[in-house]
Amino acid sequence: MTTERTARGHALAASPRLDRRHRRGHCCGMDYRDIITIEPGKRSAKPTIRGLRITVQDVLDYLASGMSAEEILSDFPELTAEDLRACLADAADRERRLFGTQAAE
Repeated sequence: MTTERTARGHALAASPRLDRRHRRGHCCGMDYRDIITIEPGKRSAKPTIRGLRITVQDVLDYLASGMSAEEILSDFPELTAEDLRACLADAADRERRLFGTQAAE
């Protein structure tokens, strides 16, 4: 069985619905790449939200510790609900790429 891959070499999910999203460069119905940025020299080049000093990892850690989205948005008024969804979409896509890479080996 051959694995279909995106233009960037990422393995596509088995679901036809997910395949269409990945072909468009979207995860979960959004293009998080417009929100999640990586800038050399800022936060050790970790993925950040819209160039702010808040990393995707920070947001995921807050969520994992039990903070609600509302609490995060209250503590960081510069963030939006879409920013939080972009963090989750980025993490899901990174997990998908990792799994796809391991499956190909």
